[in-house]
Amino acid sequence: MNRFLTGVAATLLAFGLWAPSVRAQAPATSLVERVGSTGFVQIEAESFNNLSLREKTLAYWLSMAAIAIHPIGFDQNSRYDLRIKHLLEAILTHPQGTDPQILAKITDYAKLFYGNRGHHNAFNSEKFLPEFTPGQLRAAAEQAVKNRARIGARGGLLKELEELHRAIFDPNFEPMLTAKNPPAGQDPLLWSANNLYEDVSSADLKGFTEKYALNSRLVKRNGRLIEEVYRAGTADHKIPPGRYAAELGRAIRYLRNALPYADPPERKALEALIRYYQTGSPADWRNFDIAWVREDSPVDFTNGFIEVYKDVRGMKGAAQAYVTIIDEKMNKAMKALAANAKYFEQREPWADQYKIENPNPPLANAVETVIETGDMDVTTIGENLPNEAEIHDHYGSKSFIFTSSIRALNQATGEKVAEEFAYSPAEVERARQYRELANNLETAMHEVLGHGSGKMNPKLTGEPASYIKEYYSTLEEARADLVALWNFFDPKLIEIGALPNLEVAKAAYDSEARAALTQLHEVPTGDTIEEDHRRGTQLIVNYVREKTGAVEPVERDGKVYMVVKDYDKMRQGVGLLLAELMRIKAEGDYEGAKALITQYGIHFNKDWRDQIVARYKKLDLPSFWAGISPDLIPHYGAGGKIDDVEIRYPRDIIKQQLRYMEIVGK
Repeated sequence: MNRFLTGVAATLLAFGLWAPSVRAQAPATSLVERVGSTGFVQIEAESFNNLSLREKTLAYWLSMAAIAIHPIGFDQNSRYDLRIKHLLEAILTHPQGTDPQILAKITDYAKLFYGNRGHHNAFNSEKFLPEFTPGQLRAAAEQAVKNRARIGARGGLLKELEELHRAIFDPNFEPMLTAKNPPAGQDPLLWSANNLYEDVSSADLKGFTEKYALNSRLVKRNGRLIEEVYRAGTADHKIPPGRYAAELGRAIRYLRNALPYADPPERKALEALIRYYQTGSPADWRNFDIAWVREDSPVDFTNGFIEVYKDVRGMKGAAQAYVTIIDEKMNKAMKALAANAKYFEQREPWADQYKIENPNPPLANAVETVIETGDMDVTTIGENLPNEAEIHDHYGSKSFIFTSSIRALNQATGEKVAEEFAYSPAEVERARQYRELANNLETAMHEVLGHGSGKMNPKLTGEPASYIKEYYSTLEEARADLVALWNFFDPKLIEIGALPNLEVAKAAYDSEARAALTQLHEVPTGDTIEEDHRRGTQLIVNYVREKTGAVEPVERDGKVYMVVKDYDKMRQGVGLLLAELMRIKAEGDYEGAKALITQYGIHFNKDWRDQIVARYKKLDLPSFWAGISPDLIPHYGAGGKIDDVEIRYPRDIIKQQLRYMEIVGK
């Protein structure tokens, strides 16, 4: 829930810490290729070469632990995805004799499958279909079997293809990964394709309390609800293995290999994570959170069941992992915001009773990623963790800006979108001068000041998500966005050197208004928005439009634009909504969240959407993005010890994912 997805930019140029010229050895573009509306970009981590051998070795073992849990992400997305993955990989690794045209279509489908960790679009939840036919898939699979591939071990190839047919080819079978607003009369749990529940309806959960809410799959067997806990089990067998025991056991081995190379605080966090993966205990996850949030190493990581976007209830965590290294050129900006966290907290527009008197300043870093697996993706350019409010309140949090993702996306897109959708010459000029800085500063404030802010009513005994349920992720992302928008006009930003002038703040408000239109190209069919960040944007802009009139749609030459008419009034509207969202979160007000998000955040003007889709198509830019991480390759010297770790850029998602397959064996 504490993740920031946005447009792209060069990052905080006002701090004087980065300029494109320093990337002389980089390729001309990060865009590797396109498959339909999806662009694939190569992520680079320049700072890796500055690490010591100890740090490089630590990063390598942590990256192996990230690869170990990667298959879990596919399985959580659909009960069919690991089987589809195996089928595709059998064909890709045994292609001899396959019709080249059929193989090309299967390869393109595999790229989308890998990029989305399954056969649903990771961003809009919609199922995507292949260009090949069932007959062509069968021909390729039969040829792979002739080439000694093993497919359909349980019942043979034809049975496997039959059982996977609807999942791959039928557009009406499990059409949405997560359906928070399913068709009338349908249950959101049963209508969602994800594999977090099996035969469980919303009605089944009334009066049921989970012991392992974050890291379990709920199934109904013989009329009883059962929690399939994600855990490897303990060596003494006192705690038995659970779901994903093999993957978590492999991750544990790699985490143990990392221990000798970690400094004491990070070693403590790794030991706590190992214990958690053995037991699955919420108490052990809490111990990991506390240890992890207190360490601030040049090589950092996350690995676990974390974000809850895929669950309509906002309870079940998706497997994700990444390994990061400090981007020293960019880190000054993050540290400046974190150092002033108390100042900004006391000036937020919500009631004093919800303000933290002495907030724990978040550990804030600008980082480059050397790997992202599971639910993590290149479009995540900022994140604040842990998600648990109790940890935030008592121990603090960590905020990251992923500068490597920002650079990759910025190289791939340029200025086309802003030039098409900015209304006036003044707005176009502001976008050209300040859009990049505004977007990146918004990311930083969203993570550093937004997610860690505010406190709960002490009468609440659980996490806010347990009260606000399916609306919590939208509410929290909108709240963090609003914190950033509110603070753009605070003179403190100019004082600490974050802003050269208030034109940057205006550019941020322009961008927020435009986003309410431009993001509609991501929903080319239907009339509802499912993704939480995008719902948050609609909520903000539509609320401000209605309450203040500061933002208005304007048509010119048959095109619609969303224009900020009055920046002061828009900030007033931002403050009103922010204060209300903080109250809703602090009081666990489910009905209040539902009313606001349903009214302002879910539905949109379909005529506008159709126009935006057409205009965006003319720009010839991808609508969706997938990232290709660097590969870390160890070199072994005398005695079998690692004496160097090389970073490589494969620029080929198939090649990389097949390497992961070889490592994990599935």
